[in-house]
Formats: sequence, C-alpha cells, structure tokens
Amino acid sequence: MTFRQRLEKAKTWARLVKRDVVALWIAARDPRVPWYAKLLAGCVAAYALSPVDLIPDFIPVLGYLDDIIIVPLGILAAVRMVPRPLMAEFRARADAAERRPVSRIGAAVIIALWLVSSLLLIAAFWSRGT
Repeated sequence: MTFRQRLEKAKTWARLVKRDVVALWIAARDPRVPWYAKLLAGCVAAYALSPVDLIPDFIPVLGYLDDIIIVPLGILAAVRMVPRPLMAEFRARADAAERRPVSRIGAAVIIALWLVSSLLLIAAFWSRGT
C-alpha cells in the first residue's frame, strides 16, 4: 500500500468517525433509543463535540491519546448499543447535516473537572505547607 493510499484511507476513516459522532448526538435525543445507549451516546458525543479537551493537545503523547484511542473506542461502544436500523437512519441524517453541532455542555463539564481538580491539588499542597 502506497503512502497516498494510506493517507486516503485515513481521511475516509476520519470522515466516518466525524459522521458517527454526529449520528450519536442525534441518537442521544431520539426516544426510540434505549436509555443506556442514549447515556453512552450522549457522553461520547458531548466529549467528542466539545471545543475543549480533557487532556489538552499540547501535552506530549497524552494530549492526543484521547483523540486517537479514547474517543474512537467510545464511539465503537456506543454505536454497538444503538439498534442497527436506527443507527443507519442516524448516519444518513448525519450525512445530510450541513454543519457539525458543538457541545457547550461537554465543554462546561470538562472545565468544571479542570477547576475541581485544580482546587483539590491546591488544597492538598496548601495543607502540606501548614
């Protein structure tokens, strides 16, 4: 396989991942989807569509770990929980969508996690100093 073929394959895979994230965002709001699948689909979509990463990309290796491993595994698990006929419908709707949604709730949750973690670290170090 040539470099060009590998690059095209990677681009196709990335487009399918983006489509599935939007399809999961749609699935999380559909009443025909079981609650447990909605929960996972909603969490995965909220994180993937969030403009903020849990682990910022500028952190070497770990910054891209969520983009390369965690998000695709979450998508795979959530897609398997949604009934196949519904997932096909949601994928078609995602393909037809003109723009990708943004999860402000996902961003808020991640920022809240950062703040709580920061406060816990400050409290831990503060108590050591006294």
